[in-house]
Amino acid sequence: MQEYPVKRGQTKDLVERMKQGLTDIFGSEPDQKDGHYIISYKAIKRLEVWPGANNKTAFVDTESDIKAADDEILESNKKFRQYLDLLTGFSTKERVKRAKPKEE
Repeated sequence: MQEYPVKRGQTKDLVERMKQGLTDIFGSEPDQKDGHYIISYKAIKRLEVWPGANNKTAFVDTESDIKAADDEILESNKKFRQYLDLLTGFSTKERVKRAKPKEE
Protein backbone atom coordinates (compact mmCIF):
# COMPACT_ATOMS: atom_id res chain seq x y z
CA MET A 1 0.00 0.00 0.00
CA GLN A 2 1.25 3.45 -0.90
CA GLU A 3 0.04 6.87 0.22
CA TYR A 4 0.28 9.69 -2.34
CA PRO A 5 -0.10 13.40 -1.53
CA VAL A 6 -2.72 15.24 -3.57
CA LYS A 7 -1.83 18.59 -5.11
CA ARG A 8 -3.32 21.64 -3.44
CA GLY A 9 -6.54 22.69 -5.17
CA GLN A 10 -7.25 19.12 -6.31
CA THR A 11 -8.69 17.86 -3.03
CA LYS A 12 -12.31 19.00 -3.39
CA ASP A 13 -13.25 16.58 -6.16
CA LEU A 14 -10.78 13.80 -5.25
CA VAL A 15 -13.41 11.10 -4.67
CA GLU A 16 -15.16 11.85 -7.96
CA ARG A 17 -11.82 11.92 -9.86
CA MET A 18 -10.85 8.69 -8.13
CA LYS A 19 -13.93 6.88 -9.41
CA GLN A 20 -14.17 8.57 -12.84
CA GLY A 21 -10.46 8.07 -13.53
CA LEU A 22 -10.76 4.32 -13.05
CA THR A 23 -13.62 4.24 -15.56
CA ASP A 24 -11.97 6.57 -18.09
CA ILE A 25 -8.41 5.22 -18.00
CA PHE A 26 -8.95 1.51 -17.36
CA GLY A 27 -12.31 1.25 -19.13
CA SER A 28 -14.15 -0.58 -16.37
CA GLU A 29 -16.61 0.47 -13.70
CA PRO A 30 -15.03 0.08 -10.24
CA ASP A 31 -16.60 -1.94 -7.44
CA GLN A 32 -17.17 0.10 -4.29
CA LYS A 33 -16.74 -1.31 -0.80
CA ASP A 34 -16.49 0.80 2.37
CA GLY A 35 -15.39 3.90 0.45
CA HIS A 36 -12.72 1.95 -1.47
CA TYR A 37 -12.82 1.62 -5.26
CA ILE A 38 -11.53 -1.65 -6.69
CA ILE A 39 -10.81 -2.78 -10.27
CA SER A 40 -8.81 -5.42 -12.10
CA TYR A 41 -6.95 -4.71 -15.35
CA LYS A 42 -4.64 -7.02 -17.34
CA ALA A 43 -1.41 -7.37 -15.30
CA ILE A 44 -3.03 -5.71 -12.27
CA LYS A 45 -4.97 -8.37 -10.37
CA ARG A 46 -6.36 -5.78 -7.97
CA LEU A 47 -6.12 -2.00 -7.84
CA GLU A 48 -7.76 -0.51 -4.76
CA VAL A 49 -7.89 3.24 -4.06
CA TRP A 50 -9.42 5.32 -1.29
CA PRO A 51 -9.09 8.89 -0.01
CA GLY A 52 -6.96 9.79 2.99
CA ALA A 53 -7.76 12.31 5.74
CA ASN A 54 -9.49 15.45 4.41
CA ASN A 55 -8.82 14.21 0.84
CA LYS A 56 -5.25 15.49 1.11
CA THR A 57 -3.81 12.07 0.30
CA ALA A 58 -4.87 9.03 -1.67
CA PHE A 59 -4.11 5.46 -0.68
CA VAL A 60 -3.38 2.96 -3.44
CA ASP A 61 -2.99 -0.78 -2.94
CA THR A 62 -2.13 -3.05 -5.87
CA GLU A 63 -1.64 -6.72 -6.51
CA SER A 64 0.16 -7.77 -9.70
CA ASP A 65 -0.28 -10.81 -11.91
CA ILE A 66 3.26 -12.17 -12.15
CA LYS A 67 2.27 -14.53 -14.96
CA ALA A 68 1.09 -11.72 -17.29
CA ALA A 69 2.71 -11.20 -20.70
CA ASP A 70 5.29 -8.43 -21.09
CA ASP A 71 3.07 -6.29 -23.33
CA GLU A 72 0.24 -6.49 -20.78
CA ILE A 73 2.62 -5.48 -17.99
CA LEU A 74 3.86 -2.45 -19.97
CA GLU A 75 0.33 -1.33 -20.85
CA SER A 76 -0.89 -1.81 -17.28
CA ASN A 77 2.02 0.21 -15.88
CA LYS A 78 1.43 3.01 -18.40
CA LYS A 79 -2.26 3.26 -17.48
CA PHE A 80 -1.43 3.08 -13.76
CA ARG A 81 0.97 6.04 -14.10
CA GLN A 82 -1.67 7.99 -16.06
CA TYR A 83 -4.16 7.28 -13.30
CA LEU A 84 -1.75 8.50 -10.59
CA ASP A 85 -1.13 11.70 -12.60
CA LEU A 86 -4.88 12.34 -12.74
CA LEU A 87 -5.50 11.35 -9.14
CA THR A 88 -2.72 13.33 -7.45
CA GLY A 89 -2.29 16.24 -9.85
CA PHE A 90 1.46 15.56 -9.86
CA SER A 91 3.43 14.14 -12.79
CA THR A 92 5.55 11.03 -12.34
CA LYS A 93 8.68 13.18 -12.14
CA GLU A 94 7.09 15.39 -9.44
CA ARG A 95 5.95 12.36 -7.42
CA VAL A 96 9.46 10.88 -7.49
CA LYS A 97 10.98 14.20 -6.41
CA ARG A 98 8.49 14.52 -3.53
CA ALA A 99 9.06 10.92 -2.42
CA LYS A 100 12.82 11.39 -1.99
CA PRO A 101 13.94 12.22 1.55
CA LYS A 102 14.78 15.87 2.06
CA GLU A 103 18.45 16.64 2.56
CA GLU A 104 19.44 18.80 5.48
